[in-house]
Amino acid sequence: MKKVLTIVTLTLLLCLTGCTPFTKVQKSSNREYKYEMAKAYFIEGKYSNAQTLLEELLAFMKGSSSGEESLYMLALCYYNQKDYVTAAQYLQTYVSTYPKGLYAEEARFHTVRALFLDTPDPRLDQSSTIRAISEIQVFLEFYPYSGYKPEVQRLLYVLQDRLVEKEYRSALLYYDLGNYMGNNYQACIITAQNALHDYPYTKFREDLSFLILKAKYTMAKESVKEKMLDRYRDAVDEYYAFKNEFPESPLMKDADKILSESQKAIKHL
Repeated sequence: MKKVLTIVTLTLLLCLTGCTPFTKVQKSSNREYKYEMAKAYFIEGKYSNAQTLLEELLAFMKGSSSGEESLYMLALCYYNQKDYVTAAQYLQTYVSTYPKGLYAEEARFHTVRALFLDTPDPRLDQSSTIRAISEIQVFLEFYPYSGYKPEVQRLLYVLQDRLVEKEYRSALLYYDLGNYMGNNYQACIITAQNALHDYPYTKFREDLSFLILKAKYTMAKESVKEKMLDRYRDAVDEYYAFKNEFPESPLMKDADKILSESQKAIKHL
């Protein structure tokens, strides 16, 4: 918020807030005075006070030289009070109203941060995560060389991993269901493969790959006899793909066991 406070000095404003009761400021009919006090409260970190004044003044500020600054500052009041949903709404209003405004880049960045901080646990609905990812993509399109880019990309990877984790949990659930009311092993494999295809650099790549191997092996073991041979061979192929990519994996011991059991089964079919 380094660009805010363009009319009076920070020292004067801090002095004013230190000796002026908030109720007195609220009752004042001098809008310019109330606006300066709102900025002072903001600088002091009294975001609730600043928010109250700015919400009252916003309609009057619209179209004025202070309108842009007041809208952005109000959005940050909500952001700093951890009301990320409302903050994102005001930030997006700012961007749509002032697409080339003084705070446009910062507003888009804080929109990303607000949406990111509002995303839920991976076990819950991820609609807001998808929305946050979409906003990140917009930011990167508008500001490909922004100083915020490394942080925005970091947030993108975190959000993508949340989506992958949800898919991983779904794949695990399919695996645990086994052959209950259908071939859930196949659903497990497809879900895990789709996650790897959509997010090839996810931190869950090793776990997803091993789950695919385990599901193929278990599906072969529980198959009708006429399908066993092809499915065991598929499990063996999957083993070598896993070993090639993760030769030092702590899961290799379990993978080796799957290979051994699959090869034994193939010999007897």
